[in-house]
Amino acid sequence: MEPKHDIANLDDIKLLVDTFYTKVAGDALLAPIFGERLGDHWEPHLEKMYTFWQTVLLEEYTYNGAPFPPHAELPVDSSHFETWLSLFADTLDSLFSGPKTDEAKWRAGKMAQMFQLKIAHFKNNRLNIL
Repeated sequence: MEPKHDIANLDDIKLLVDTFYTKVAGDALLAPIFGERLGDHWEPHLEKMYTFWQTVLLEEYTYNGAPFPPHAELPVDSSHFETWLSLFADTLDSLFSGPKTDEAKWRAGKMAQMFQLKIAHFKNNRLNIL
């Protein structure tokens, strides 16, 4: 078995994103949420995720957008975020090892915390925070 390398380029980001979303599409809890929103249009979402993680991890500024608004009214709770984080960490651990890999886990955890708080606030207050 070849030793794992750290996330270093766009090809690594694409491998991470493609592998992760394959797991999401097969997950009993997450697949219905993503399937309802994306239908058979996964490719544009994957392309957006490539640019998002390329910007976040590689500091190659290709992402242009606001990540929260599409998530504001999703029917999700802490179990969805726990599953998402678990699949993401498992994907990272199966493919990569190193500081960028650790950073990806940390950033995903922080994003999950922030999104949960913002979704709860949105649901509880029904404010137009978009």
